[in-house]
Amino acid sequence: MARSAGTATLVAPKPLTRRLFIILLTAVAMLLSYATVTPLVSTAHAAGQLISQGKPVTASSVENAGTAAANAVDGNAGTRWASAFSDAEWIQIDLGATVAIDQVVLNWEAAYGRAYQIQVSSSATGPWTNIYSTTTGDGGVDTLAVTGSGRYVRMNGTQRATGYGYSLWEFQVFGAGDPPPPPTCNTGVNSALNKPSSASSTENGGTPASSAFDASTTTRWSSAASDPQWVQVDLGATQSICRVVLNWEAAYGRSYQVQSSDSPTGPWTNLYTTTTGDGGIDTLTVKGSGRYVRMTGTIRGTGYGYSLWDFQVNVGETPPPPACASQPTVPDFGPNVRIFEDSTPDATIQTSLNEVFEAQKNTQTDQFHDRRDALLFKPGSYNVYANIGFNTSIQGLAQNPDGVTINGAVTVDAFNASDAGNATQNFWRSAENMTINTNGGRNRWGVSQAAPFRRMNVNGGLDLFPASYGWSSGGYISDTRVTGSVVSASQQQWYSKDSTFGSWNGSNWNMVFSGVNGAPATNFSTSPSGVHQTNVGATPASRDVPYIYFANNEYRLFLPSLRTNVNGPSWAVGAPTPGTSVSFSQVFVARPSDSVATINDRIAGGCHVVFSPGVYNLSAPIVVNRPDTVLLGMGYATLVPQGGVTAISVGDVDGVRVKGLFIDAGTTNSNSLFTIGTTAGIGTSRAANPVTVQDVFFRIGGRVAGKATNSLVVNSSNTIVDHTWMWRADHGNGGTVGWTINTADTGLVVNGNNVLTTGLFVEHYQKNEVIWNGQGGRIIFFQNEKPYDPPNQAAWMNGSTQGYPSIKVANNVTSFLGQGLGSYVFFQADPSITLFNTFEAPVNNPNVRFQNMAVVSLGGVGNMTHVINGTGPGVNSGTNNAYMLSYP
Repeated sequence: MARSAGTATLVAPKPLTRRLFIILLTAVAMLLSYATVTPLVSTAHAAGQLISQGKPVTASSVENAGTAAANAVDGNAGTRWASAFSDAEWIQIDLGATVAIDQVVLNWEAAYGRAYQIQVSSSATGPWTNIYSTTTGDGGVDTLAVTGSGRYVRMNGTQRATGYGYSLWEFQVFGAGDPPPPPTCNTGVNSALNKPSSASSTENGGTPASSAFDASTTTRWSSAASDPQWVQVDLGATQSICRVVLNWEAAYGRSYQVQSSDSPTGPWTNLYTTTTGDGGIDTLTVKGSGRYVRMTGTIRGTGYGYSLWDFQVNVGETPPPPACASQPTVPDFGPNVRIFEDSTPDATIQTSLNEVFEAQKNTQTDQFHDRRDALLFKPGSYNVYANIGFNTSIQGLAQNPDGVTINGAVTVDAFNASDAGNATQNFWRSAENMTINTNGGRNRWGVSQAAPFRRMNVNGGLDLFPASYGWSSGGYISDTRVTGSVVSASQQQWYSKDSTFGSWNGSNWNMVFSGVNGAPATNFSTSPSGVHQTNVGATPASRDVPYIYFANNEYRLFLPSLRTNVNGPSWAVGAPTPGTSVSFSQVFVARPSDSVATINDRIAGGCHVVFSPGVYNLSAPIVVNRPDTVLLGMGYATLVPQGGVTAISVGDVDGVRVKGLFIDAGTTNSNSLFTIGTTAGIGTSRAANPVTVQDVFFRIGGRVAGKATNSLVVNSSNTIVDHTWMWRADHGNGGTVGWTINTADTGLVVNGNNVLTTGLFVEHYQKNEVIWNGQGGRIIFFQNEKPYDPPNQAAWMNGSTQGYPSIKVANNVTSFLGQGLGSYVFFQADPSITLFNTFEAPVNNPNVRFQNMAVVSLGGVGNMTHVINGTGPGVNSGTNNAYMLSYP
């Protein structure tokens, strides 16, 4: 947010204590295994399924806040548990119930156990039964076949191998349970048919690689007459491969392998090997996975090359997962949800609205409070005036916005005397899915970050500023219709998408539009006093938010369809929104008292999850490995990871939708707060059914002294991140904010390809605030403030460079587009601090582009030397605003 009240005492950083060689070993291990959430051993072994990941875990000690016990069961082989430097030390997992255990895998860091036992018990305090014991441990990965049962499984270390403690990247337990049904082989479908192919060589122009995959027995691929030779096919995505059929021409392979890989260049895994091939048709039952399937011939059966009439690949077809156990279609949403009907007297409803507002109004006392509220209106018409305070959402329960009408207003203003007329701290409130009939007037929505205005129908005008015309630092509109004008006035920046406005008026630093009918054309001046508006045309891809509605005496969940090249709202007055309706019998309504295990069981069992308002303290990650799962928060439902765990972990699956959740870092450092996919799945296109993350907000510090290295890590390609505010707090409750208190390196890390962010707000992180490693990425609208609190320049150096860029596009990226980007400095602790480059990217690559960039020194407190890559104007105490049209 823009400069605001509230500072904290700064404390000098403490020196690191970990030995250099351990750091180097750790760095190498992390590079080799970073961000993996798949098991360390294949789940195709004889053991049972992995049953420990994400379960509650405790330990006798931890080395420091960054080596929490939960790191050993988070599925991420780049995070670890480490104990104190003593014997004996232990770590134990609560499986939730007594189960049969048949395998344990320990992935040791450099500090390993020489002597240790694996123990089980039905109680967290024992007595313990040894199911494995050694005095000759040698580190690395120990895959241990065991026999036993228990609810609690412990690694009990009795002798260390180094002078340090015990340290595990991962502690995995395999055993009994209800594994997913095995896939069946879909032998009726040739998954290689007419797919892209290549070969080491061809005999001539009439025998190309593609002829082996066209299902014709009159065309063929043939190679040069030498060994070795290969031909391969790209299935388009990683598949479970169960059968391969090779139809040889007379020139066959005597010795060959059928291989698979997730990369066209390997490494390759053998699915089948023979040295006694005899030609004809080889129908091979295989077991493995991969995107690419290859036949590699090493000895020919004739003096000619290798020649195939046909090369078929069949893949597994997994049976449909179990359906969600039936849930009530009129659930109890909990005490923090108020549901209004138009048969209730308006005065009664107004009294209820006023009570919620007064409880959530005060910026000084309520901003970081734990209260959460959702105000829901069933279809009908209401004559009320709703003021909206902190951590409050107001929403209509009709299928379309025109099904609920507020004849009055839904208002946010600078309500308190302490606000001094400014709205720069009007965070964490939302309005959605209703009509506001202004009776010929104007509605006021004077907000800053994390305050979306979605699926709204405003009959009249809309003012986005406080009545005092004081500063505001917003904001976001989407999927909305405003019949009159939208006026931004004192708003510093704003992003509007997929909407229809009567007109727009206003421009300060950075106003951006995509898919908005009635928006102004691009007019981005390089003059500080000029207009700074960017209209990118259509939104390239958009899937509007899932939402709750009420019809036929039951609640339902609506899932709008994916749209491409979007202009205007997803809905029209009097017409239904395109998409899918889901009965609440398939939706589990979670309450803050529910355990993570309960929530994860419902997800694994096929349910979508709605989080009722409240604060959820998580002892383990919420894990989503089912495609098309919906996680939907009400009333700023807040997830707080404990013990350094990740709050949400989404696997390599399509179509997951996460909306309306508030993730608040816990006091033990989390390596990441939210991960999407794994690095192994980056090559899989999910364009047809992407993961979407919408109105998900991150906070590090402010409420508690939170810590998180990264907030959101996106590995899944084609993910859409639509409206997020990632905020390392610059003010808050006493003792929760400071350079060494609420530590956080990076807000967003993008590793996936073709990832789209629309409405990206990232503020005050201590290193590169956005790191973009994926190809084909795009940012439409970016708002950023650098950290206010570096104590001096020496404390904020990126090697020999002054400061860290707001967006760092990796040097190996060959395609990227950023449009409408703003970054601001306010170095409160030391105004002499300088940021050398606001943005950094590959130099002069015509396909890595930045358009319409704004840089600001707030009140002249701090300096920026260049906009991007050593080019573009700077800002300082004399020149507060500067603008650059394009790079390169």
